[in-house]
Amino acid sequence: MYRNKVLALVCVLLFAIGCKQHPNKQKETTKPKLNYLYNTANVLNYKGVPVNKKDRNALMFSDQGAWFAYGLPDGRGNGNGFSGPFLLTQQNGVWAGRSLSELTLVNGESDTLVDWQEDLIDQSSYHSHLEQTFENKRLRVEQQLVYMSAHTALQRTKITNLSNQSIALGIEITGNVFDSLDINVLKEKGGIKLVSDRSEATGHLKLLNKNNEIKTTGNTFSIKQTPFVLQPKETKEVIMAQSFIFPEYSWKEEEELIDEADFESVLLKRKIEKEGQLESLIDKQRTGFKKQEYTNVLAKALLTLQNNWRVPAGELKHQGLFPSYHYKWFHGFWSWDSWKHAVGLVLYNEDLAKDQIRAMFDFQQEDGFIVDCIYRDTTIEAHNYRDTKPPLASWAVAEVFGKSGDTAFVKEMYSKLKRYHEWWYAKRDHDKDGLCEYGSTDGSLIAAKWESGMDNAIRFDDAEILKNSDGAYSLNQESVDLNAYLYAEKLYLAALANVLHNETDKKDFEDDAQQLKDRIQHQFYSEEDGWFYDTSLDGEHFVKGAGSEGWIPLWTNVATPTQAEAIKNKMMNTEKFFTKVPFQTMAKDHPKFDPMNGYWRGPNWLDQAYFGVKGLRNYGYNKEADSATVQILNGAEGLLDKGTSIRENYHPITGKGLNAKNFSWSAAHIMMMLTEDN
Repeated sequence: MYRNKVLALVCVLLFAIGCKQHPNKQKETTKPKLNYLYNTANVLNYKGVPVNKKDRNALMFSDQGAWFAYGLPDGRGNGNGFSGPFLLTQQNGVWAGRSLSELTLVNGESDTLVDWQEDLIDQSSYHSHLEQTFENKRLRVEQQLVYMSAHTALQRTKITNLSNQSIALGIEITGNVFDSLDINVLKEKGGIKLVSDRSEATGHLKLLNKNNEIKTTGNTFSIKQTPFVLQPKETKEVIMAQSFIFPEYSWKEEEELIDEADFESVLLKRKIEKEGQLESLIDKQRTGFKKQEYTNVLAKALLTLQNNWRVPAGELKHQGLFPSYHYKWFHGFWSWDSWKHAVGLVLYNEDLAKDQIRAMFDFQQEDGFIVDCIYRDTTIEAHNYRDTKPPLASWAVAEVFGKSGDTAFVKEMYSKLKRYHEWWYAKRDHDKDGLCEYGSTDGSLIAAKWESGMDNAIRFDDAEILKNSDGAYSLNQESVDLNAYLYAEKLYLAALANVLHNETDKKDFEDDAQQLKDRIQHQFYSEEDGWFYDTSLDGEHFVKGAGSEGWIPLWTNVATPTQAEAIKNKMMNTEKFFTKVPFQTMAKDHPKFDPMNGYWRGPNWLDQAYFGVKGLRNYGYNKEADSATVQILNGAEGLLDKGTSIRENYHPITGKGLNAKNFSWSAAHIMMMLTEDN
């Protein structure tokens, strides 16, 4: 359906462009409706000017998978142009400068014509672009920034003479690169070239208007246009291209596209693209959650994923999402993050969802192992082969297939998924009893805890590491969530095998799932407590302390109805899990509950909250699931507010946003909570 909508919008785009090229044709119906785009303006606040290269106080806008991003000026300094760019091409993300596109307007007597603070009348952000307008009695200046591609952003300045008198006008664009970036500012034909000693990417800045005078001095450059006279009511455009491109892409080809670019066509194309994505997502909004405030948070979630999107570069062979561009140690792809991202992405962008999955399988080893995380530049940070992450890959592929119907993608991924599934039983089943443990490849206890994804959860406080074989180690406990995930994987693999008409695998996985289901229901469930816990290897002792792993059997549909009811009762208990931001990672009444000092010892992670909400729905507790969803979205600080970013996790008692801003899997799971078919 999404592809059909986009096709229809593209037809409108082509018609609109055709009318532009043939002015004698009638112009009726040339403008597409962009209701979703305009109704969700300013859902994130990008205002801010960096004070130094490491300043991360402001949010940053990017698109098309670019490795560079921008903000809107907030009144400091010159106050026009666009802040940055923020370069993810270098180190763990640095600002190139305050702005590489500051505009100065003077008349023949060198008088300043615009006060960039006093004359600002509007700043707005959309999924498609940034824009701002300045106006006084003499001039209106409109500035817009849109991404032409993953490598180039176009910035247009429109200057209109509002007076009845002609104005002699001089235009100069200046930029200053921060010190200690090891970026050399050089002149090249038609513009400026930025060459970094710390990155293979090069920057190229050029005005598309002719007759420019270019100067460089140290870290500073200026591009002046030949002065001209702006007649009354006349408008002049100045268009600047800023490109940052890695050597695996052709700068020559990109420059040709820039030279041929029509700004208005690029902007319209981007608007139509974003309208289609928003429509595809918002049309799936769950019954009972169709209010504008929930539409806004869906739009914010989409934009969060957009800002974390990166095209292939360096070691990364497929496009995908960072967990958060905003936190310097999250500039890579993680495996279970990737599976979660893909399930959100497929709601509006099938191709990106598929590539996010492929990106991790590019690094699959012969034995089926999937690396924990991968990076573009391993001289900055190495791939982590010490552990993997919980097995949710088959879920992701099944969800992508369910939305896309792409059998070829299932065929491409099936054998890889099967090998990964079998790896768990070969390398993470210490006592070979058919129940797996989290572990590590290097024998370290910390990496084994990381493999759970719940790094410092209290259930691992007393865990020890055991050797299974060379390069394979397990914790001395069997985890309920891991085995519940593996149960779900068997059913997903059976369904995918059925798509490929592989009846043998289908039956084998279904039979294995039934056996595992019985094991989970009996070994990991405490009748006394009404909760699922990890156990010792022999299954004789519970590792007590109620955490979010206890409702994963509801999400995977492996609990009995009686067990699910008991779990539901504890989840809805205000002294345990039904807090201001419900379904946090650890029961409120546990003595080790400490959200401010415990990464997985109390904060609410929205992936775990989603698993809880969906688990309730699986067993028919829709009233409770709706109530929890409302409380999660209202209780999490700023989540429903325009401007505020989606956080990595939240304090379950106060609602305070914690840790990284602009967090992808939080956004993806908000999409899942609020859409009808999840």
